[in-house]
Amino acid sequence: MVAPTGKSTKVPFVRQDQSPDKPSADSDVAAFLEKVRKIPTTGRGGRLIFALDATMSRQPTWDQACQIQAEMFQASDKIGGLKIKLVYFRGFGECRASRWFESGEALARAMSGIACQGGRTQIRKVLTAALGAADKEKIAALVYVGDCMEEDVDLLCDKAGQLGLLGVPMFLFQEGRDSVAERAFREMARLTNGAYCPFDAGSAKQLADLLKAVAVFASGGHTALQALEKQGGQGARLLLEQLKPSRK
Repeated sequence: MVAPTGKSTKVPFVRQDQSPDKPSADSDVAAFLEKVRKIPTTGRGGRLIFALDATMSRQPTWDQACQIQAEMFQASDKIGGLKIKLVYFRGFGECRASRWFESGEALARAMSGIACQGGRTQIRKVLTAALGAADKEKIAALVYVGDCMEEDVDLLCDKAGQLGLLGVPMFLFQEGRDSVAERAFREMARLTNGAYCPFDAGSAKQLADLLKAVAVFASGGHTALQALEKQGGQGARLLLEQLKPSRK
């Protein structure tokens, strides 16, 4: 278990109630973007829940996330803004949700005071937090980044189905290829009309680009994505390649 060193930092979080043939990376990304294409947006600044597994195995991803979320804010700020709520779990039964952040700097400061700790996954609590937020205000999307799933998949899918009924798509990013997690993540994406995409340590840049594209899409729709592409956004370019009318 990794423990924080020095003086502890208080952060504004509140506890939540308690296939054999693998597709190629390119086909995974294409499938992910195809799913995103079908999700309706409001065309104005939105709210996005950014959920992370903060158990010990996630430390590298947590460090990456501090930079990625800042890029998500920077990209969305130019077309309508974005508010992000961070939800994370770690240790023994700990799951916390932040207030709504409107700047990458503020969220980064909060995240810098959090250390990953050993423990089992608590994805159900993440979904419960998302449902609580969605009951109060419109949530454009829930992004989840993790590597495994150690819970009852049927209970998770029940929560995911409720999010789907509220119009909250889940974008699930999985590091590695744990088959149990992959099946669960794909099903939650299906139930919410969301999308699933795997990544590995070598594709961190692609993960960042795709997350920026999702953030911009949630904030401003297709027009905003086109603007991001003109600024050189690779994730936006990949996404726009899939933004063609579906053929009946």
